[in-house]
Amino acid sequence: MPLTTYTAGQVLTAASLNANLSFAASSGGLNLISTTTIGTTVASVTVSSAFSATYDAYKIVVSGGAASASNFLRLTLGATATGYYAGIWDVSFAGATGATGQANTAFWLFGCGDVDGLSAISDISMPFASDQTTFTSSSVALKTTEFTRIANGYLNNTTSYTAFTITASTGTFTGGTIKVYGYTNS
Repeated sequence: MPLTTYTAGQVLTAASLNANLSFAASSGGLNLISTTTIGTTVASVTVSSAFSATYDAYKIVVSGGAASASNFLRLTLGATATGYYAGIWDVSFAGATGATGQANTAFWLFGCGDVDGLSAISDISMPFASDQTTFTSSSVALKTTEFTRIANGYLNNTTSYTAFTITASTGTFTGGTIKVYGYTNS
């Protein structure tokens, strides 16, 4: 398309500008796949049809709602209850730090729950592919005396997954949402 030259003092209208603009399709970003509303006093929530061949990497965001007591949110892929590995770093709001690990456990520590809300943001890579799945997660315990948590790990198998489950380590949770986004491949 030839470029139009405008002169000083010329009044531009939407019609004259639109005739000379071209738009390209977006080649990146996040696409919302699903939003799941968490029920009332549930111990776990399964999100089905979360992963597919359309995306290689996903973002899972848990927010809102509340837990019946301070707890941790656990993440499992499909029905797999073994082979989860992770390194976990906690930093308290008072500045103290600690590190723990998970070796061949039944879940990943994924987020935090409290009477003031639920918190988890995670990136999951290759859950649908027949490859080892990796994850990173960050969360905040919503109390002034608590901490932030970062976890990184992988699942030691090459199973293809379409669903995941979030479970409270103790008690239940109510309300809030679980949003799943896919990272565009191109």
